[in-house]
Amino acid sequence: MIWNLDGEFVDPQQNGLSLDDGAVLYGDSLFETLKAKAGRIRFLDDHLDRLRLSAGLLGFPQDAARIRQALIDTANRLDAPVARLRLTVTRGSHTGLDFPPAGQGRFFISAGVYQEPSKQDREAGAACVFAPNRRVNPLSHLPQMKRGNYADCLYAANDAKRRGAREALFRTADNLVLEGTTSNLFLLQNGVLVTPPAGELVLAGILRRQVLQAAVSLGLPSEERPVTVEELFSAEEAFLTNALIDTLPVAAVEGRPLRRGPWAERLRERIDEQNS
Repeated sequence: MIWNLDGEFVDPQQNGLSLDDGAVLYGDSLFETLKAKAGRIRFLDDHLDRLRLSAGLLGFPQDAARIRQALIDTANRLDAPVARLRLTVTRGSHTGLDFPPAGQGRFFISAGVYQEPSKQDREAGAACVFAPNRRVNPLSHLPQMKRGNYADCLYAANDAKRRGAREALFRTADNLVLEGTTSNLFLLQNGVLVTPPAGELVLAGILRRQVLQAAVSLGLPSEERPVTVEELFSAEEAFLTNALIDTLPVAAVEGRPLRRGPWAERLRERIDEQNS
């Protein structure tokens, strides 16, 4: 694992954020999780565009050019076929609840070797459960963002792991399925690709957009609309997406097997073709 703080490589045991940084005190940060293959970061512009949008909505300081270069330098420094990079952006040190001056903003990057799902993993599919808690957005007047205040996903993900599942799916009190703790959800219903609409509770994922674009190129009709639990269980196939796993079929939810189909793999292959 290597670390980059404000554009400089550091030893995490000796150099770090101040204990009064807003990310430490309040979980007030933004982050992006990226994948690099052979030193090349996939969908880098998309990740930085999303970060820029979130930073603009929340008034986060960020030096986009400096962050981009630090990500590229970090990916190149890590000698690995596939790597996971986590970028975190903070406002800097707080003396109270007032936001610090923009010039105090900081960022750090962690990077390590990543093992993509194997062919066997994709054939087996992911076991999922329903999260015991609700998906929340403390800033409910704004769309869901990748913020450091991640407790809802953290607790749901650990509950899934304890129950022997790969992912926890959030649902509403009205029995609508939203997304996973680290993934968006897609399903095939009557030959149509369906995914819950991005907004207050569903993140506009990077791979989510890539899948929708790939569906167009393959002539697969798609819809962004609410999805019920009943539709999930009756789907012709369902799969998860994020920047690390790309697409991963859902094998079962709460121990109940789901039907499998070809589209998770077809869409993944098309995305790879379009971004090779």
